[in-house]
Amino acid sequence: MSKALSLTFSRSKPLIARCLQIPLLPHPSIPKCLHRRLVCASYSTASFGGDSHVEATDPLTSQTNVSLRLTKQLLQTEAKDSNLVFSPLSIQVALSLLAAGAKGPTLHQLLSFLESKSNDQLCSLYSKLVSVVFADGSPAGGPCLSSANGVWVDKSLPLKPSFKNVMDNVYKAATNHVDFQTEADQVVAEVNLWAEKETNGLIERVLSPGSVGASTRLILANALYFKGAWKKAFDASRTKHYDFHLINGSSVKVPFMTSNKKQSVGEYDGFKVLGLPYKKGEDKRRFSMYVFLPDAKDGLHALIEKVSSEPGFLESYLPNQQVELCEFRIPPFKITFEFEASAVLKRLGLELPFSTEQAEGFTEMVDSRSPQGRYLYVSDIFHKCFIEVNEEGTKAAAVTAGMVGCCLSAPKPKRIDFVADHPFLFVIREDVSGAVMFIGQVLNPLKN
Repeated sequence: MSKALSLTFSRSKPLIARCLQIPLLPHPSIPKCLHRRLVCASYSTASFGGDSHVEATDPLTSQTNVSLRLTKQLLQTEAKDSNLVFSPLSIQVALSLLAAGAKGPTLHQLLSFLESKSNDQLCSLYSKLVSVVFADGSPAGGPCLSSANGVWVDKSLPLKPSFKNVMDNVYKAATNHVDFQTEADQVVAEVNLWAEKETNGLIERVLSPGSVGASTRLILANALYFKGAWKKAFDASRTKHYDFHLINGSSVKVPFMTSNKKQSVGEYDGFKVLGLPYKKGEDKRRFSMYVFLPDAKDGLHALIEKVSSEPGFLESYLPNQQVELCEFRIPPFKITFEFEASAVLKRLGLELPFSTEQAEGFTEMVDSRSPQGRYLYVSDIFHKCFIEVNEEGTKAAAVTAGMVGCCLSAPKPKRIDFVADHPFLFVIREDVSGAVMFIGQVLNPLKN
């Protein structure tokens, strides 16, 4: 799966998300010549199947909570009537990079939104993700997984030692000094090349021409790449076309994958959950895709409300046993989705990073003794994601760029159906840590 922000969710096919840009907004009381922009980009690419020993801690529980809040807001607005895929983890890493250079009320609001006590806690969480969840498992037979961060700073401004230390030693971000004043187009090309490389070509463009200009002072980027094969691959020769029922009451003929093998399925009040594990390597990590299917053909909105509002929903309703299925069908799908993430974040209460009244909210990033290093504001955050799921597995990549509980008792095994022939929700996560990497909905498998 890849995000740009870019996400690419087999042969395992790709998921791509696109970058989040954050240009800084001018302060009304500051001369135009001193207006500055901050650009932040985050890319994520990950593969399913691997091994991890991270325990589900409070910070990771918070990561799930934030992911579901973002999902609910997106599904009620930008993705109300469309297929969706995005990487909440990529967006959260981008916001963590911003928090590392923030102070005062801006920092407090970022920490509150991320449900974190401090920058130290965010650094601790990311260190665990990098060392465990993001570790490449392909040499040991697991998923191909990688994560990268980048910093592009105007050559006239030195990074503050404290900020550079966090970028170097926690986020492992490569630092690049560039000339935004006269070579803005070249910087855009450089960032896009970096994104393409870090996502194995799944994301070719995260910044558009003109998105970076002379007022830009800093670009922060995160990239995540994932490629994983199903633990139990589907036989492509058995894929056949059936009706898929749309929300408007009509139907379309789409291909459906199937299998006679036992599957991890849980049956609950009003919905079912399917767990599709990816091949793992020699470590303890376990990556899976979960499909949440409402019983009613028009029941997705009610299910999403339940998922996002009930505390501990994911942990409580994940299937924990293999069952024989009378009928089992799930459609392959490919989705590309992009949106302006700053608008979503503002609606969720994250406003100060974008405010023209917080003139010095990001002064912990660069030396601010010169006016050019002050007055940094985030103007926009763009996110783009792609995912492709088929008989062999999933490939995904994500990029975000910004310019500056209890388990239910297992029911007695019985033969049931799992036929995903109407709109459903899906989640991709690492099961040992509980880290949520990608979330989306499928309203029409034929729509890209």
